Amino acid sequence: MAKPVEDNDKPNKKQSVELSPSMMMIINNAVMIVIIIISLIIMYVLLDSSFTKKIERLAPMDEQEQLEDGEEEMKQEGILLDLGDFILNLADVAHRRYLKVGIAMELSKTQAEIDAANAPAPKSGGHGHGAAEPVDPNAAIIAEMERYKPAIRDAIISVLSNKTSDELSTPTGKEIAKEEILEMVNGIFEGQREVMRVSFGQFIIQ
Repeated sequence: MAKPVEDNDKPNKKQSVELSPSMMMIINNAVMIVIIIISLIIMYVLLDSSFTKKIERLAPMDEQEQLEDGEEEMKQEGILLDLGDFILNLADVAHRRYLKVGIAMELSKTQAEIDAANAPAPKSGGHGHGAAEPVDPNAAIIAEMERYKPAIRDAIISVLSNKTSDELSTPTGKEIAKEEILEMVNGIFEGQREVMRVSFGQFIIQ
């Protein structure tokens, strides 16, 4: 009896597919790229969410800091006292030199003056002769400053006349002179007011 002939071309026979090394490398690289992209997307979402939360937490602090800065600027608004020009001899020994300088300073206000400036204006009681005249809140301050001016001018002359032209010719020397004037004038006010800053206008040494 004859053996049946085996058919090698049957459709149900499984055939193995072998991939070349270059194809395997391409597939591996593609998988790595996809993994990296997914990782970057996840990191971006997490970082963006964290950054947004930090901004939301910091926003009230920034608003508070701006408010405090605004209040500090309001506190720093003082009384401007223009002392006019000074012409005086300097302490140079070899040659006589003199200084012409315009000086102004800013003084702090008392709490009573701040309250008076912020108080609402009184309402007029009528249009007749008995109506109250508006009161200038700075009138009393100006009168007080006039009383202090002679002592302040004397303190300034005392400081500057002991300086040489070399000392006052540099920005550092000018700043030192301002600080000394500030300290001497603060002593005149005895704590009732404070000199916030001293300013020089025209500054001529001859």
